[in-house]
Amino acid sequence: MIGDMTALELAAAIKEKKISVPDAVNAYVDAIEKKDKSINAFITVLKESALKRAGEIQSRIDKGENISPLAGVPIALKDNISTKDIDTTCASKMLKDFKPVYSAAIVKKLESAGMVVVGKLNMDEFSLGNSSESGFFGPVHNPWDNSRTAGGSSGGSAAAIAAGEVPLAIGTDTGGSIRQPCAFCGVTGIKPTYGAVSRLGIAAYGSSLDQAGPMGRNIDDCAALLSVISGPDKNDSTCIIDKPFNFGELGVGNREQGTVKNVRIGLPRNYFSYGVDEDVKTKVMSAAKEFETAGARIEEFDMPLMDYVIPAYNVIGSAEASSNLGKYDGLRYGYNSPNANTLSEMYRLSRSEGFGTDVKRKIMLGSLLLSSEYYETWYKKAQQIRTLVRDEYKKLFERFDMILSPVAPTTAFRLGANNDDPVTLYNRDIFTVSVNLAGLPAVALPCGFDRQNLPVGFQLIGGAFTENRLVSAARVYQNCTAYHTKRPGEKS
Repeated sequence: MIGDMTALELAAAIKEKKISVPDAVNAYVDAIEKKDKSINAFITVLKESALKRAGEIQSRIDKGENISPLAGVPIALKDNISTKDIDTTCASKMLKDFKPVYSAAIVKKLESAGMVVVGKLNMDEFSLGNSSESGFFGPVHNPWDNSRTAGGSSGGSAAAIAAGEVPLAIGTDTGGSIRQPCAFCGVTGIKPTYGAVSRLGIAAYGSSLDQAGPMGRNIDDCAALLSVISGPDKNDSTCIIDKPFNFGELGVGNREQGTVKNVRIGLPRNYFSYGVDEDVKTKVMSAAKEFETAGARIEEFDMPLMDYVIPAYNVIGSAEASSNLGKYDGLRYGYNSPNANTLSEMYRLSRSEGFGTDVKRKIMLGSLLLSSEYYETWYKKAQQIRTLVRDEYKKLFERFDMILSPVAPTTAFRLGANNDDPVTLYNRDIFTVSVNLAGLPAVALPCGFDRQNLPVGFQLIGGAFTENRLVSAARVYQNCTAYHTKRPGEKS
């Protein structure tokens, strides 16, 4: 069945004329229609435009055009990624029904690769969250247990893949927003090095932290998609990569991929003192053992500055969010309050009514931190801590080739469990935010299940632009384990 194929398997079948592109798109649109009422992963489904696009791609394939290794494969986008003339809401009332006049740079790359966008995915409002509960269109439900979160802020992206509604998706990662949903939903993802993928056309949360990346069923699918969306962009000054990543031969029948022989992997033992569930610890340690069996050298160490990364991240993220969200004022575009009678009221009411609680909390905190009274005390110190974090990672990567750690202290928690406790929610990012502060790459991989049959995930962190090394190691792991092949409803 089409829904059982990986993205690369589907692309190969399309190229060999065993499956048509319209058949592939129809299969996934049908899956969305059947499954998404209980998951709420999609905000917008693009059935008509996707089928029209599918016919165009099929015509090109029939003419013998060699478009790309992912030509004809359906994909969905997190709804903070601009799509011309298609609703781009950031899961906010502020942008409900907003249609951009241009598409993001990565969307144009997907189109050039012959991929078919089938919809826009649910998320935390403006990406400000880690449970995909704060959006205007309702929470995303985890396909493994609908009473639990799919993670955030790219929860819709992970849930759609896990549920078999789409083979590939794009998420964005500001402090773990690709990796944590992957861990909670049992799928695979890559948070690229900052500057490896253009941010043009992606609604910003934290401009110095945000990075878009691929999410899929396995590492080969994610690597193939990263090859498509990475690369230079003259219109984005933060995109500093010289050329797209090339991960070599990927996909069907290629099992001799990568090696970890004599690869030095660091295991931060002090991570396990930060409230890590015993099941999570057991599965992550088993993953480390798997690498050791494959020839890697595992060495434990203590990760420095752990007590400072969450405060530094929250200060920097809040400050940047406050600045980035200033343009949503009800005047230029976005929600305009019908209750306003004066210009001052229009600004105040449009923002009060258009933004949700979590966004308003970040704006208020960020504005306070950037004020002259608190700038030196908090924002400047947070940036100094960020420099220390970067320096510590540089030292660590002189000692290790990569670092292996949990993605989150727990598996997926129940929806609503932390609605009145934002501090607890923030602390769930303890193992992911330092990667964004330092601008480093990381891959997230499933490594088992807890006693409630909920997925457990781990991450591999590397030095800047070492995605090839991380992908190679991830291939080794997924070639000798089967956790990434499990689907909701199957016994682990």
